[in-house]
Amino acid sequence: MARRGAAVLSLLTLIAGITLLVYTAITVFPRGLIALALLVIAAVVGWWGVMLQGRARVSCWLVAGLLLVGALVAHLSDGLQLTGPIAVALLVIAIVAGKRAFSVHVHLPPATAPSRPVVIWNPKSGGGKAVTNNLAAEARGRGIEPIELKPGDDLVALVQLAVAQGADGLMAAGGDGTQALVATIAAEHDLPFACVPAGTRNHFALDLGVDRDDVVGALDAFVNGGEKRVDLGEVGGRTFVNNVSLGLYAEAVQKEGYRSAKIRTIIDTVPTVLAEDGAESGHVLNWTGPDGRPQSSAAVILVSNNVYRLGRALGSGTRPRMDAGRLGIAVMGVPASPGGRRRALEQWATSEFVVESEGDVPVGVDGEALVLPSPLTFRIRPGVLRVRIAPQHPGASPSAAQPTGLREALSRLWHIAAGSTDR
Repeated sequence: MARRGAAVLSLLTLIAGITLLVYTAITVFPRGLIALALLVIAAVVGWWGVMLQGRARVSCWLVAGLLLVGALVAHLSDGLQLTGPIAVALLVIAIVAGKRAFSVHVHLPPATAPSRPVVIWNPKSGGGKAVTNNLAAEARGRGIEPIELKPGDDLVALVQLAVAQGADGLMAAGGDGTQALVATIAAEHDLPFACVPAGTRNHFALDLGVDRDDVVGALDAFVNGGEKRVDLGEVGGRTFVNNVSLGLYAEAVQKEGYRSAKIRTIIDTVPTVLAEDGAESGHVLNWTGPDGRPQSSAAVILVSNNVYRLGRALGSGTRPRMDAGRLGIAVMGVPASPGGRRRALEQWATSEFVVESEGDVPVGVDGEALVLPSPLTFRIRPGVLRVRIAPQHPGASPSAAQPTGLREALSRLWHIAAGSTDR
């Protein structure tokens, strides 16, 4: 009912806001028309700012702010005219309510709680989130054995020992690198796995549907949580839960300071990549595009465990699904076809992807800088991981219900407002 009410509110305020803007443009002519034009341009420029980086983004937002001020001045130049500001306020309410209507909460099938679960926790991950939230004590209170990862410990050996001693549920509290290693062992033994967002970015947790702000609550996954199966990616025998980056960006993450980079950072790298001469890197990559044509470049290649939504403000940098059984391939700085122009981004899905190079290839695997031998063969492992999610958490990626454009947004709002449950 809350989503339906939000959808109704969004549609009503959207209609009222647009109607008021049109009324103002007609009745307060020409100032109303001028103000309306300034508002539209401000919205477009502000949207561009979301998709750009650095100074370009700041410049766009500055220009958008000045245009908004100009629109207000146009309304107030001959006296108090509140119709324009009220219309803008209504449109803001429509956007906020629409976002609420598109929020997702999936009720996963209930699962029997493991009898001897363990949580591997890293006290240094995420600036000490596990320590700050008193994770060890909270875990014990829920019947979960905490195993602290100390300096010099072999994470894989710790988890394997726990399984050998009877652990029937594996939980990881740390960064995505830790999540990947524990998830690999959980999948190998077909044990339930739970993700505690105690890292810095927690991308895996976000796309699984774990509330990244509720570290302690994530422990409830092994108390009364539901279960779903998700995919894992693999390259050279190594599992990845998020993505592997190759090319100029992957070489950059070998340097200190890039270890905490995220998906939007990869996107933001595109202008720089397009300005570089790929041959200078010494790591020209060879692969086959979606049309079967061999391609060669040193641009940025992102191979992900399921497809990311890239290039849009809504849900950008997240994966709507984690169980589609497909690798997501995104190539930034695509080589031009004969007689064509170089494209900024090409994206497709596949079950296997091979990249070759003359030498070893620098890669970023879930944010960890590695160098792997060529060729690199990427595969998807469908449904191999049994994931438990706390019942109070969303249970799906925030982009699972996000529309991809205005037409789809209006259609979904209408369906939700009408009480449709198929979306």
